[in-house]
Amino acid sequence: MTAMSPRTLLAVIELGGYPNFTPLYQQLGYTVESVASVRKALGLLKKISPDVIVAEFNFQSDFRDRTSSLESLLAAVQRSPQTKVIVFYEKDHAHQLTRLTNQYPIHETLAFPIDPAQLEQSLQRAAAR
Repeated sequence: MTAMSPRTLLAVIELGGYPNFTPLYQQLGYTVESVASVRKALGLLKKISPDVIVAEFNFQSDFRDRTSSLESLLAAVQRSPQTKVIVFYEKDHAHQLTRLTNQYPIHETLAFPIDPAQLEQSLQRAAAR
């Protein structure tokens, strides 16, 4: 691998239930910041400008004006167009996720269960910009 400036990845792990991908992120050359909520991610975005954000789409039908807290994060990322967002989602919620992909620039979406090889390819495409 060629020497390059360190890249930052923000992992927003609200529900989890999938493998810890931090070793993969680090293997690909990312410095990893992890938070357990979109609210904490929004606070961190005031301090850092990550190259990539990996977050979960957790559809919440009880929200009146939006589909999930991910929407707030995507709105904030609009101020950092260089940041690529990768979203993990449940296949059952693909239709609701489409509303977000139509409204916000999302680099890629990956359905559960997450295939580490697919995630690695997605991250490599994000780094290629």
